[in-house]
Amino acid sequence: MISVLLPAFFLFSFGFFNLFGIRVQLGMTMLFNFIVGAILFFVIKKIGWKFFQSNAKLFYWIFIGILLFTYIIGLEVKGSKRWIDLFFFRFQGSEFFKIFFILFFADFFSKVNARKNTIVAFISSLFYFLLPTFIIFKQPDLGNAMVYAFIFFVMLLFSAIPKKKVLQLVGLVVLLLPGGWFFLKEYQKHRILSFFQPHLDTQQNAYNMIQAMITIGSGRFLGRGLGLGTQSKLFFLPENSTDFAFSSLVEQFGFVGGLATLILFGAVLFILFKRAYKFVSKEDEMGKFTFLYIVGIIAFLFFQITVNVGMNMGILPIAGIALPFISYGGSMIVSLMIGFALIP
Repeated sequence: MISVLLPAFFLFSFGFFNLFGIRVQLGMTMLFNFIVGAILFFVIKKIGWKFFQSNAKLFYWIFIGILLFTYIIGLEVKGSKRWIDLFFFRFQGSEFFKIFFILFFADFFSKVNARKNTIVAFISSLFYFLLPTFIIFKQPDLGNAMVYAFIFFVMLLFSAIPKKKVLQLVGLVVLLLPGGWFFLKEYQKHRILSFFQPHLDTQQNAYNMIQAMITIGSGRFLGRGLGLGTQSKLFFLPENSTDFAFSSLVEQFGFVGGLATLILFGAVLFILFKRAYKFVSKEDEMGKFTFLYIVGIIAFLFFQITVNVGMNMGILPIAGIALPFISYGGSMIVSLMIGFALIP
């Protein structure tokens, strides 16, 4: 789907110059990753999406193996095992798997007949969802586990599974949600508590959120200029190139740059919505697959954009979720380009 590449390229440009302004090496690495992603986009377009659809289950199990491998002997950074060190590249399986997770469920749900086997399909889909999500949660990576959960529930909602079953599942999740508190790591609990009472913990868990809001405010209308953001450049803002890259961007390019970034994200989502709408009433398997796949991509992008920008602005708790095309990370930008290439 070539039309989505134009706003994606402009988003990448904002991300590149933002990282370049923080540290030149980050920007150049981001550029290299985008070039790799662009090459893969055209290679996958040449191969064709049907090959990947027909092997969706195989890719699913390959990535389950990668997630387990990462959990057992992966590179540990700040207490989390999320990467495999390939010497020249840190491979984050949970980022690449998002696209193939969407591909798998688009194929799975497109084959569900609303008039038969819906109970079996529903139970099977829960197993296929919970298996990778649990592994990712145990890495621990609560942010990405939340992304997977949101993608699954949105795709489930638009599938042929009876809505009664979906609502029952949502009700069960709501009832069990308070119990999830006891399964969180201590730092995850502190992040949530500091969001509601930041004034009680300004130097530790609430520090990042407070600094992110200060960084955004210091950008004012037109920004401080490329490379002149003192909050991000002098590292008053932690994770200035990843989780809080949006704050760094607004500091350098101001309200205008932040607004332009959100408009470009809106353009990407609009193009995807427009494409999905063409298949919303299709009853054939190919039409259902295309619709569900695009819905999955929209859910993925919408959730990550909303949560990341929200936590940068202090209106949502810090969740460790990256901003597509803006946050530093090779796995994410390459997987996004693969995801766009697989749109029928």
